[in-house]
Amino acid sequence: MTTNTSRLQTNDHGLTILGVAGFAAAVAAASQVAIPLPWTPVPVTLQPMLVILAGMWLGPRAGAASMLLYLAAGAAGLPVFTPMGAPGIARFLGPTGGYLIAYPAAAFVAGALTRRASSLGLRWLAASAGVAVIFLGGIAQLSILSGSIGRAVQLGVTPFAALDLVKAFVAAVISGPRSARRGT
Repeated sequence: MTTNTSRLQTNDHGLTILGVAGFAAAVAAASQVAIPLPWTPVPVTLQPMLVILAGMWLGPRAGAASMLLYLAAGAAGLPVFTPMGAPGIARFLGPTGGYLIAYPAAAFVAGALTRRASSLGLRWLAASAGVAVIFLGGIAQLSILSGSIGRAVQLGVTPFAALDLVKAFVAAVISGPRSARRGT
Protein backbone atom coordinates (compact mmCIF):
# COMPACT_ATOMS: atom_id res chain seq x y z
CA MET A 1 0.00 0.00 0.00
CA THR A 2 2.82 2.40 0.81
CA THR A 3 4.44 1.69 -2.56
CA ASN A 4 1.22 2.57 -4.43
CA THR A 5 0.78 5.75 -2.40
CA SER A 6 4.41 6.65 -3.00
CA ARG A 7 4.00 6.09 -6.74
CA LEU A 8 0.90 8.27 -6.84
CA GLN A 9 2.68 11.06 -4.98
CA THR A 10 5.66 10.79 -7.33
CA ASN A 11 3.37 10.93 -10.37
CA ASP A 12 1.48 13.90 -8.94
CA HIS A 13 4.78 15.66 -8.19
CA GLY A 14 5.99 14.95 -11.72
CA LEU A 15 2.78 16.31 -13.21
CA THR A 16 3.09 19.43 -11.08
CA ILE A 17 6.64 20.02 -12.30
CA LEU A 18 5.47 19.50 -15.87
CA GLY A 19 2.62 21.96 -15.26
CA VAL A 20 4.99 24.56 -13.79
CA ALA A 21 7.27 24.33 -16.82
CA GLY A 22 4.32 24.16 -19.20
CA PHE A 23 2.67 27.32 -17.91
CA ALA A 24 6.00 29.19 -17.92
CA ALA A 25 6.40 28.18 -21.58
CA ALA A 26 2.78 29.08 -22.38
CA VAL A 27 3.17 32.58 -20.93
CA ALA A 28 6.42 32.97 -22.89
CA ALA A 29 4.64 31.93 -26.09
CA ALA A 30 1.71 34.26 -25.39
CA SER A 31 4.11 37.17 -24.91
CA GLN A 32 5.30 36.82 -28.49
CA VAL A 33 1.90 37.92 -29.78
CA ALA A 34 1.79 41.48 -28.51
CA ILE A 35 -0.42 44.19 -29.95
CA PRO A 36 1.07 47.63 -29.34
CA LEU A 37 -1.29 50.50 -28.63
CA PRO A 38 -0.06 53.94 -29.74
CA TRP A 39 -1.17 55.78 -26.57
CA THR A 40 0.45 53.46 -24.01
CA PRO A 41 3.80 51.68 -23.60
CA VAL A 42 1.95 48.53 -22.53
CA PRO A 43 0.90 46.08 -25.27
CA VAL A 44 -2.16 43.83 -25.32
CA THR A 45 -1.29 40.14 -24.80
CA LEU A 46 -2.93 36.94 -23.57
CA GLN A 47 -0.40 36.72 -20.74
CA PRO A 48 -2.77 37.81 -17.93
CA MET A 49 -5.21 35.02 -18.76
CA LEU A 50 -2.45 32.40 -18.70
CA VAL A 51 -0.99 33.75 -15.47
CA ILE A 52 -4.40 33.41 -13.84
CA LEU A 53 -4.95 29.96 -15.33
CA ALA A 54 -1.60 28.83 -13.93
CA GLY A 55 -2.84 29.56 -10.42
CA MET A 56 -6.30 28.18 -11.03
CA TRP A 57 -5.09 24.88 -12.53
CA LEU A 58 -1.86 24.27 -10.64
CA GLY A 59 -2.88 25.74 -7.30
CA PRO A 60 -1.43 28.79 -5.57
CA ARG A 61 2.12 27.59 -4.86
CA ALA A 62 2.77 25.77 -8.13
CA GLY A 63 1.09 28.56 -10.11
CA ALA A 64 3.35 31.14 -8.46
CA ALA A 65 6.36 28.86 -9.05
CA SER A 66 5.54 28.70 -12.76
CA MET A 67 5.55 32.48 -12.97
CA LEU A 68 8.83 32.69 -11.02
CA LEU A 69 10.33 30.27 -13.56
CA TYR A 70 9.05 32.48 -16.39
CA LEU A 71 10.55 35.60 -14.79
CA ALA A 72 13.86 33.86 -14.11
CA ALA A 73 14.08 32.78 -17.76
CA GLY A 74 13.45 36.35 -18.88
CA ALA A 75 15.89 37.84 -16.38
CA ALA A 76 18.52 35.40 -17.65
CA GLY A 77 18.08 36.86 -21.12
CA LEU A 78 15.97 34.18 -22.78
CA PRO A 79 13.51 35.72 -25.29
CA VAL A 80 10.38 35.08 -23.23
CA PHE A 81 9.18 38.66 -22.81
CA THR A 82 7.27 40.61 -25.46
CA PRO A 83 9.46 41.49 -28.45
CA MET A 84 9.29 45.22 -27.65
CA GLY A 85 11.23 46.61 -24.71
CA ALA A 86 14.54 46.18 -22.95
CA PRO A 87 16.10 42.71 -22.84
CA GLY A 88 16.71 40.54 -19.79
CA ILE A 89 16.55 41.87 -16.26
CA ALA A 90 16.35 45.46 -17.55
CA ARG A 91 12.73 44.71 -18.54
CA PHE A 92 11.77 44.87 -14.86
CA LEU A 93 12.76 48.56 -14.80
CA GLY A 94 10.63 49.50 -17.81
CA PRO A 95 6.92 50.29 -18.16
CA THR A 96 5.83 46.63 -18.08
CA GLY A 97 8.11 45.63 -15.20
CA GLY A 98 5.46 46.06 -12.51
CA TYR A 99 3.04 43.78 -14.31
CA LEU A 100 5.72 41.12 -14.72
CA ILE A 101 6.82 41.28 -11.09
CA ALA A 102 3.17 40.87 -10.04
CA TYR A 103 2.69 37.62 -12.01
CA PRO A 104 3.66 35.21 -9.20
CA ALA A 105 1.42 36.99 -6.68
CA ALA A 106 -1.45 37.10 -9.20
CA ALA A 107 -1.19 33.36 -9.87
CA PHE A 108 -1.06 32.70 -6.13
CA VAL A 109 -4.13 34.85 -5.39
CA ALA A 110 -6.17 33.36 -8.24
CA GLY A 111 -5.16 29.85 -7.17
CA ALA A 112 -5.89 30.41 -3.49
CA LEU A 113 -9.29 31.97 -4.14
CA THR A 114 -10.20 29.28 -6.68
CA ARG A 115 -9.82 26.62 -3.99
CA ARG A 116 -12.97 28.05 -2.39
CA ALA A 117 -14.80 28.76 -5.65
CA SER A 118 -17.73 26.42 -6.18
CA SER A 119 -19.40 28.26 -9.05
CA LEU A 120 -18.50 30.00 -12.28
CA GLY A 121 -19.22 33.38 -10.71
CA LEU A 122 -16.85 32.73 -7.82
CA ARG A 123 -14.16 31.47 -10.18
CA TRP A 124 -14.59 34.66 -12.21
CA LEU A 125 -14.15 36.70 -9.04
CA ALA A 126 -11.01 34.69 -8.20
CA ALA A 127 -9.62 35.28 -11.70
CA SER A 128 -10.57 38.97 -11.52
CA ALA A 129 -8.74 39.29 -8.21
CA GLY A 130 -5.64 37.87 -9.91
CA VAL A 131 -6.01 40.42 -12.71
CA ALA A 132 -6.34 43.17 -10.08
CA VAL A 133 -3.01 42.08 -8.57
CA ILE A 134 -1.40 42.37 -12.02
CA PHE A 135 -2.90 45.85 -12.43
CA LEU A 136 -1.61 46.92 -9.01
CA GLY A 137 1.91 45.91 -10.03
CA GLY A 138 1.56 47.76 -13.30
CA ILE A 139 0.19 50.89 -11.63
CA ALA A 140 3.04 50.88 -9.11
CA GLN A 141 5.73 50.77 -11.82
CA LEU A 142 3.99 53.21 -14.15
CA SER A 143 3.45 55.62 -11.23
CA ILE A 144 7.19 55.64 -10.59
CA LEU A 145 7.97 56.19 -14.27
CA SER A 146 5.27 58.78 -14.97
CA GLY A 147 5.25 60.51 -11.57
CA SER A 148 1.47 60.24 -11.32
CA ILE A 149 -0.95 57.57 -10.16
CA GLY A 150 -3.67 59.05 -12.36
CA ARG A 151 -1.44 58.88 -15.41
CA ALA A 152 -0.43 55.32 -14.47
CA VAL A 153 -4.09 54.25 -14.37
CA GLN A 154 -4.73 56.03 -17.66
CA LEU A 155 -1.80 54.25 -19.35
CA GLY A 156 -1.91 50.89 -17.64
CA VAL A 157 -5.46 50.03 -16.62
CA THR A 158 -8.05 51.99 -18.57
CA PRO A 159 -7.15 50.58 -22.02
CA PHE A 160 -7.07 47.00 -20.70
CA ALA A 161 -9.66 46.63 -17.93
CA ALA A 162 -12.66 45.50 -20.00
CA LEU A 163 -10.65 43.05 -22.10
CA ASP A 164 -8.90 41.65 -19.02
CA LEU A 165 -12.25 41.05 -17.32
CA VAL A 166 -13.24 39.06 -20.41
CA LYS A 167 -9.94 37.13 -20.15
CA ALA A 168 -10.71 36.47 -16.48
CA PHE A 169 -14.12 35.12 -17.45
CA VAL A 170 -12.59 32.86 -20.09
CA ALA A 171 -10.08 31.61 -17.49
CA ALA A 172 -12.96 30.91 -15.09
CA VAL A 173 -14.81 28.93 -17.76
CA ILE A 174 -11.72 27.00 -18.86
CA SER A 175 -10.65 26.22 -15.30
CA GLY A 176 -13.93 24.46 -14.56
CA PRO A 177 -15.15 23.42 -11.12
CA ARG A 178 -12.46 20.74 -10.68
CA SER A 179 -9.76 23.40 -10.25
CA ALA A 180 -11.36 24.43 -6.95
CA ARG A 181 -10.07 21.18 -5.45
CA ARG A 182 -6.40 21.69 -6.37
CA GLY A 183 -4.37 22.12 -3.23
CA THR A 184 -0.78 22.66 -4.35
